[in-house]
Amino acid sequence: MNEPLLRELVPGVIGVLVRRGADFASAEDAVQEALVRALHVWPEDPPRDPKAWLVTAAWRRFVDATRSESARRDRELAVELEPGAGPVAGADDSLWLYFHCAHPALSPASAAALTLRAVAGLTTRQVAAAYLVPEATMAQRISRAKRTVAGRSLDEPGDLATVLRVLYLVFNEGYGGEVDLAAEAIRLTRQLAAAVDDPEVAGLLALMLLHHARRASRRGPDGRIVPLAEQDRSTWDTALVAEGVAILQAALARDRLGEYQAQAAIAALHCDAASAEETDWPQVVEWYDELLALTDSPVVRLNRAVAVGEASGPDAGLAALAQVDASLPRHAAAHAYLLERSGDLAAAADRYAEAARLAPSTAERDHLTRQAARVRQSLRG
Repeated sequence: MNEPLLRELVPGVIGVLVRRGADFASAEDAVQEALVRALHVWPEDPPRDPKAWLVTAAWRRFVDATRSESARRDRELAVELEPGAGPVAGADDSLWLYFHCAHPALSPASAAALTLRAVAGLTTRQVAAAYLVPEATMAQRISRAKRTVAGRSLDEPGDLATVLRVLYLVFNEGYGGEVDLAAEAIRLTRQLAAAVDDPEVAGLLALMLLHHARRASRRGPDGRIVPLAEQDRSTWDTALVAEGVAILQAALARDRLGEYQAQAAIAALHCDAASAEETDWPQVVEWYDELLALTDSPVVRLNRAVAVGEASGPDAGLAALAQVDASLPRHAAAHAYLLERSGDLAAAADRYAEAARLAPSTAERDHLTRQAARVRQSLRG
């Protein structure tokens, strides 16, 4: 059974049912039921036209679920398939679903879950496993999202910026269970980049590829976090780096800079350096300045302060960090790092310990706790 093929077909099949008159939620449910049947039938009796098979099966499921006999007859008469005919081609089905799932009435988390279900073709169980939540919880989240968009006009879709934000959110969730969300986000963004000629879409794809290229080096064999400066760069995926850089260069050449292109440029500079010491930190700071002008984000200010510390020395970094809200997540960790670089080890150890208490994940807490212990050990030695 070719599950990747099934996922690729899902948006088009949903699009066919919607054009025939099915509402989005009912169409999506019918397609999911058709997919389950395909998993049982296709291994023994593979169809000649998988998409046509799914359209027929899903439409039958939708019709069977329609309570009103008159409504059922009206729909069937309007869109009945001729014998042997395939579905109407819909090249924009995936694109339409991206924007529909990124509806402004949905929260980013709900939009991301709905995108994985409707556009990526994952089952509710797979989405739940990827987010490490019970299937019942994810089912409720997706059901609420479908109810929200079901009654909304289709001329109120999310804009491109919202779609990109949803894909960015999916990518940053990383991976869990049997579904690799980072890889799934890259696959979806490739689809979007093929359909939409926009440098920011290309910038997001480049950013994902450049970050994904370093994935194998981010954790040690014991699962511990490995900071960028300590990563084994020989494990980085050079093919993904080359692809990401080429996509980024083409996007930047169009002179329509956006935040994802700027983030990708920073990632490219890290990937281009043979070692942490060889990183072009002054240029990294310049790109953070560009990104700050585009977003005015506190998180960008925080990351820029660390980059300033690398480019101009820890005292300059501490001065830049002093302008950032101290309540920001990971502020204590950045402060501890710059304090250690400046030679104030006692204060650095205290800040590492505080950062560990505030860490958003167990892995990050353990890493910062080890940093605090390491600095305290150097004080005693």
